Amino acid sequence: MKRLWFLGESAVLFGADQLMKTYVEQNLDRGEEKKLTDRIVLRRVHNKGLCLNLLDKEPGLVKYLSLFSASVLTFVYAVSLARRKGFWRKKGLALMAAGAWSNTFDRCARGHVVDYIGFCSENKRISDVTYNLGDFFLAAGGGIALLASVFRSDIRSGKESREKHTEEKTE
Repeated sequence: MKRLWFLGESAVLFGADQLMKTYVEQNLDRGEEKKLTDRIVLRRVHNKGLCLNLLDKEPGLVKYLSLFSASVLTFVYAVSLARRKGFWRKKGLALMAAGAWSNTFDRCARGHVVDYIGFCSENKRISDVTYNLGDFFLAAGGGIALLASVFRSDIRSGKESREKHTEEKTE
């Protein structure tokens, strides 16, 4: 039952990002910006490449790379859901799956990813970068999964170290 919560979380987050993308597509012209706060703007940008328009001249390659990586991620997610332990790893993978599939869906259905969240900065390079919720899901999920992996391996190595130390004492 708990496993369904992780899948439901991924589905809801995927849907939220797709709703935002649809809203932006229907309500903003390309290049138009709406200020949400002093530092955050809503804008409509089409990204045919990977992060920061990498490989934007190769949309077919980008689409297949996205499908491949989202599929591998989904496989890892499914394997982790089959295990009993690993709440934080599952949480991270749930976020990552939502972001990966949202952006992959865009690439397959629209031919580009719709980005819509920008940050105002004195640095033009930072101000020019635009994100979507899926990007934040990927980053947050990666961070959570990484931390879960690091702390989990510390626990294992600590346990193994204690067992080895105990064995040495008994000899």
